[in-house]
Amino acid sequence: MSVYAIADLHLSFDPRVDKPMDIYGVQWDNHSEKLKEEWEKVVGADDTVLIAGDISWALKFDEAIADLDWVHRLPGKKVLIRGNHELWWKSVNKLNEMYDNMYFLQNTFYPCEGMAVCGSRGWLCPTVGVEFSESDEKIYRRELIRLEMSLSAAQKAGYRDIIAMLHYPPTNDNRDPSGFTELFEKYCVKTVIYGHLHRREVFGKGLQGVRNGVEYHLVSFDYLEGKPKLMVK
Repeated sequence: MSVYAIADLHLSFDPRVDKPMDIYGVQWDNHSEKLKEEWEKVVGADDTVLIAGDISWALKFDEAIADLDWVHRLPGKKVLIRGNHELWWKSVNKLNEMYDNMYFLQNTFYPCEGMAVCGSRGWLCPTVGVEFSESDEKIYRRELIRLEMSLSAAQKAGYRDIIAMLHYPPTNDNRDPSGFTELFEKYCVKTVIYGHLHRREVFGKGLQGVRNGVEYHLVSFDYLEGKPKLMVK
């Protein structure tokens, strides 16, 4: 029973959602077919896949159903968080009533293979000398609160082995410490996964490897070339 991770599926199966991904480069050609093929190679029915946001391009809930149904049919259990494109994500309670093998994570944790999966969407992180709007500051602070709610719930439940998900990177482009990295260290998180970064020239801006005891992994679809990454075997 293994745990895998990937982000940025960017699905658009509903005919009302016109978002072809191949305009972003050849790595996105037939990307859903490639994902399905790679997923089915490695993920079994008893495995879990952590999906770190940007699941669907849909704007409305009913437009997202075709994409969610498609993910539902893939092997394994799935734990999903909200990305910056998840405008259809309204009621987490309603979402969690829809599928028996998908858990939509918000403000709490998910028990998985003896550990807790925590997370939030995250947001842009402040950078010295770069304008950070009042709106950005408000969302940043709100996401920190949501992340701490998730981590605190896991800690109170007795979990000491925690894997955390963000959609946004946990630092700015300079990989400076942030409120997110501080929380991961405070709660002794072992592993953090995140997505959002696309294109080769951008991948290097993401924090990867071990810092202050926390191991960080970029798992965006194009960075992984569509192959879910094994996190726990």
